[in-house]
Amino acid sequence: MLLPSPAPGALVIQPLFPVALGQVQLRPEPLDLALQLQALHALRGDARSNPDPGCAWTGDLNGVWQLHHHGTFVPLIRQLVDHAKAYLVTLGFDLHQVCLHIQRCWPVLSEAGQVVGRHHHPNAHLSAVYYFTGDGSGRCGSLRFWPQRQVNELVPGMAVGHGAPLAEADWAQSSWTTPWIDVAPQAGLLLLFPAGLDHGVLPNQDDQNLRCSLSIDFVLTAAACGPGQAPPEYLAPHPLQWDPV
Repeated sequence: MLLPSPAPGALVIQPLFPVALGQVQLRPEPLDLALQLQALHALRGDARSNPDPGCAWTGDLNGVWQLHHHGTFVPLIRQLVDHAKAYLVTLGFDLHQVCLHIQRCWPVLSEAGQVVGRHHHPNAHLSAVYYFTGDGSGRCGSLRFWPQRQVNELVPGMAVGHGAPLAEADWAQSSWTTPWIDVAPQAGLLLLFPAGLDHGVLPNQDDQNLRCSLSIDFVLTAAACGPGQAPPEYLAPHPLQWDPV
């Protein structure tokens, strides 16, 4: 990509190498949503945390990691997969040359005060989060994203604050030095992002409502090869062509 030349005498700051956060606001049917929430409560059972009382209950650590096979969620997840494919196309992938796989799919339920710590998903390539609850205010616990490296942090530590050399108003307004980005949950909102991006969930500050979402880890491989063909160098072969040992 060749950047355009700036106008004479003007300072132009270009956003190089942006992280691609996909956002889709879906409109869940009330009856479908009620059935999904009922199923989530049944899957969680009597558990309330994971296992520390301050940590949200997550299905992947409690044997509930294949929600895409649960009849209540199959139509929804089929819809989410379509948006994941559209995300890949927007990033420039040729869907004829890659195969998208759901590696795991699990629910996350956060009671008041509970969080999910900062982490990423090194096992996957693409991650998705879909919200069953949330009003867009962030009270029930926003999803926080951190950059892998603060490339604009000219003075080490300056983006953290604590008396660093940034004007406070500018720190709050400037996307160039922001140390994190928060996204508020909203029922029907789908987020798609690179699985290697650090993220976590802030405390649920809504005493009256449970924060309910599902997460999906996607993996990209090459399409299945025919006789005499080989997968591209940087893509794993299709799992049908793997051999257990």
